[in-house]
Amino acid sequence: MSSADVLAGLAGMLASGGVEVVDCTGVLGPNTPLLKLPPDFAKDTPAIEIHRISEYDADGPFWAWNWLKVGEHSGTHFDAPHHWITGKDYADGYTDTLPVQRLVAPVNVLDFAAECGANPDFLLTIEHVKAWEAKHGAIGAGEWVVLRSDWDKRSHDEALFLNANETGPHTPGPTAEVIEYLISKRIVGWGSQCIGTDAGQAGGMTPPFPAHNLLHKNNCYGLASLANLDRLPAKGAILIAAPLKIENGTGSPIRALALVAR
Repeated sequence: MSSADVLAGLAGMLASGGVEVVDCTGVLGPNTPLLKLPPDFAKDTPAIEIHRISEYDADGPFWAWNWLKVGEHSGTHFDAPHHWITGKDYADGYTDTLPVQRLVAPVNVLDFAAECGANPDFLLTIEHVKAWEAKHGAIGAGEWVVLRSDWDKRSHDEALFLNANETGPHTPGPTAEVIEYLISKRIVGWGSQCIGTDAGQAGGMTPPFPAHNLLHKNNCYGLASLANLDRLPAKGAILIAAPLKIENGTGSPIRALALVAR
């Protein structure tokens, strides 16, 4: 079968509903949860603002449009390698220079929602991943890997979503060893349903924030605040996660879409 036949078949399945497009994106607006950093450590991204320019009125009689104030790493978003100091030297590590062929890829959905629900500080280990692979098949080169925690069910409430106390945020994520293992398999990137790609307590890991540190060191991508991963199979879906083509962009809010066979 030729690539043209494959595309024609896909087009037909999309039209018939045999392939469903699942929205893996949260709503982007003033109430979208945003990362909170200690003020003595770093500067925060600003709150999201949506301002009306016109809506069929004196400022624009036949059209409606808005202007936005939004950080690159707000809502469901993409982390490019240049986002982290370990990835700063990649010429193709910005949102306007990265190879777009890598953005559309098979996705492996590691379902540990029950474990994350029982323990918000749940850490994904190599043993977890290898047990998942034994059941569902090996994670391949050029594929996305995402952790299903069902954390998106908390996104209506920023405090619940961030889940922070005096010891910092408490959200699930990967160990450094897991990220190293996935990088060795040449994945394209790693994704989470939490506010960032790392666990809430990842600042105390070695290295600190291993998902950010190691992924971007190896020119891999990160996805955060994903939604609706409960509607994806463990294997077999295609994830499309394309950032805006921002000049020298370190990341971007995205509309993450998955193609799922029905």
